[in-house]
Amino acid sequence: MAFLAGHCMCGAVAWTYSGQLTRNLVCHCADCQRATSAPFTAFLGMRPEHLTWTGDIVHYESSPNTFRGFCPSCGSRLYFRSDKWPTEIHVHAATMTDPDDYRPDAQVVMRSRAKWLDRLPSIPTHDGFQQKPSVHTPAETL
Repeated sequence: MAFLAGHCMCGAVAWTYSGQLTRNLVCHCADCQRATSAPFTAFLGMRPEHLTWTGDIVHYESSPNTFRGFCPSCGSRLYFRSDKWPTEIHVHAATMTDPDDYRPDAQVVMRSRAKWLDRLPSIPTHDGFQQKPSVHTPAETL
């Protein structure tokens, strides 16, 4: 049995879970890529009856009977749920209180995996940004 907790970027929405995980995966599907603006999404499959939320959540119906929940204050993506998996809710692992505790055990929809991910081990790495951000007023950044 797992006891996990997490929250959005601003802390307005939080969750706790106590129960068995149903899945623990990294999804490479095109829908997840578009929905998160990232090359893949890491999910924890949970039983809704063992998951508790605090705060307001906005839902977007990304396809019929498929919903993606997010914080209306900061926009953090929180979860995915679909009638395809009626006994599960897939919470984004990056919202965990300590995301370093996440240990996926599968990758799915590999046919949509971004090909450039193969290059990551050969690309130089940095502990910070390569260039310092320039100072602009908010109107100049648009």
